Amino acid sequence: MSYIAIPIPRESGKQDIQIEVTINNEKQALHYKVELFYWDECKNPQGHRADCIAELLAKHDPNWTVYYIGAPTDEFVPITFVENRTKKEMTLSQ
Repeated sequence: MSYIAIPIPRESGKQDIQIEVTINNEKQALHYKVELFYWDECKNPQGHRADCIAELLAKHDPNWTVYYIGAPTDEFVPITFVENRTKKEMTLSQ
């Protein structure tokens, strides 16, 4: 799969991103979301951050797949998800 970067304005909280692209005259709708996961939501907020992320993602909607884990801050980690339907469409178009 090829990648392009699209700057998204940084806003606090959850972002719902829908993009329509045309590739070789074929339109595709892509659906992403960015959520902020706060460290203090973990059972053991002082534990290893990778364990915390795994714990937080275990409770997440299974219709979405992790696409990108952003740079963490002292308070949270931003995680970008792609909707499973969109992921399948992207795989078929390769």
